Amino acid sequence: MTVIESGKVLWPIVITFLAPLAVLLTGRNQNLREGVSIIAGTLTAIFVLCLAPAVLQGIIFRYELFHIRPGLTVAFAADGLGFIFAFIAPFLWIFATSYNIGYMRSLKEHAQTRYYFCFAVAIFGAVGVALAANVFTLYLFYEIISVFTYPLVAHHQDEEGFMGAKKYMVYLMGTSKLFLLPAMILTYVLAGTLDFSLGDIKNGMFSAQVISDHPNLVRLTYVLFIAGLAKAALMPFHNWLPSAMVAPTPVSALLHAVAVVKAGVFSVSRIILSGFGTETMTSLGLSLPTAYLAAFTIVAASLIALTKDDIKARLAYSTVSQLSYVIIGVALAAPAAVQGGLLHIGHHAFSKITLFFGAGAIYVASHLKSIKMMNGLGRRMPWTFGAFGLASLSMIGMPPVCGFVSKWYLVNGALDQGQLILLVALLLSTILNAGYFVPIFYRAFFLAPAEGVNLEGYREAPLTMVIPLVFTSLVSVTLGLFPQLFHAFIKAFGSF
Repeated sequence: MTVIESGKVLWPIVITFLAPLAVLLTGRNQNLREGVSIIAGTLTAIFVLCLAPAVLQGIIFRYELFHIRPGLTVAFAADGLGFIFAFIAPFLWIFATSYNIGYMRSLKEHAQTRYYFCFAVAIFGAVGVALAANVFTLYLFYEIISVFTYPLVAHHQDEEGFMGAKKYMVYLMGTSKLFLLPAMILTYVLAGTLDFSLGDIKNGMFSAQVISDHPNLVRLTYVLFIAGLAKAALMPFHNWLPSAMVAPTPVSALLHAVAVVKAGVFSVSRIILSGFGTETMTSLGLSLPTAYLAAFTIVAASLIALTKDDIKARLAYSTVSQLSYVIIGVALAAPAAVQGGLLHIGHHAFSKITLFFGAGAIYVASHLKSIKMMNGLGRRMPWTFGAFGLASLSMIGMPPVCGFVSKWYLVNGALDQGQLILLVALLLSTILNAGYFVPIFYRAFFLAPAEGVNLEGYREAPLTMVIPLVFTSLVSVTLGLFPQLFHAFIKAFGSF
């Protein structure tokens, strides 16, 4: 790996920093305001893509913005792992904005300028997390996401909205202050720096001497990091996520697919691979306990999802489960498992945003939330439920959709390590995923309408909503057929 000091890595940061300000300035003209988000997302994705050729060659672009003291800086870097998240966030922002137009206008939602402003700041935070070159920079942008998604969760400004947003903030800000901040301080004291070990996923930030002299302190630091990164929704720090479903559906899509939870599992992946390193994880006995906790979360959340009739609640617990695929992969430290976990960051993003887009389109078209009331609705909304079905196959792990590729690598990683418990959890989760996704599709296309529901008045949601969800579902299939699109950057990230 070659590290090059270059301002190129700042361009995505600059664009996403200016975008929220432009949204405020154009707030009186809704077409211009929404156009700003689409243009900013497009420009950011393009500038991230400009980094791709060098990243694929093993070059890491790095730029130090502020120097506070030795080992403590605000700095950004682009490597293979950072590239994936830095591209996904603005790219999906483009389609989320189109979807927002149809959703917000159809329901005549209030405070739309505030909504688009906070949405844009959340993307700024996500890009900052993706390109953070050290723990301190990651922490700053991680907190930006938390603060500016609070108004989005509380958007409806009713009792339910404020209660959900309060729980959201208590969990996320509470864990970051109680655990993440002390973990960062301990890291600085022990390692003498907060800079990630970019390009070396084996050895990490902590020297062999520190690990030998203070093994329990290094273990404590790791536990604090995992507890502090509650956006990853590992049990028992998951309950904020279902509670946040009081938000408008596009916000749920942002939370579950683009910014918040992806920032969580990305940060966990970064801390494990670029902070501690696979050899440190193994030597200190940290890998298997983390993987077992993730396996428990996968199965338990799937069982809870089976009990939910509200479509967003079912999707919320599906997200809790699916996020732990990433963690089980990177924690297991086997090459195949790590690759499967990192692939799932991108694969889950496109599939899960499709599912939430679908749930929002169903609500706009029919005002239905109960799955039991959606019998026959697929015959009136074939594009929406067709895309929903494809994304569901990805969550289940069926070919040719991208979720199958992730699970294939994870299963092989568990086999390579001889971890029967993890293998059973992964296979059981596939059955459970089918148990709560297949009935939705079956009801929509093959059952007679529920009593009291007249389907004649229902039709597809506005095209500004349907086109994005169909497109993201097709991307899920494309990534399943051509997994090398993300896999190449994962290979460039570390030696597997």
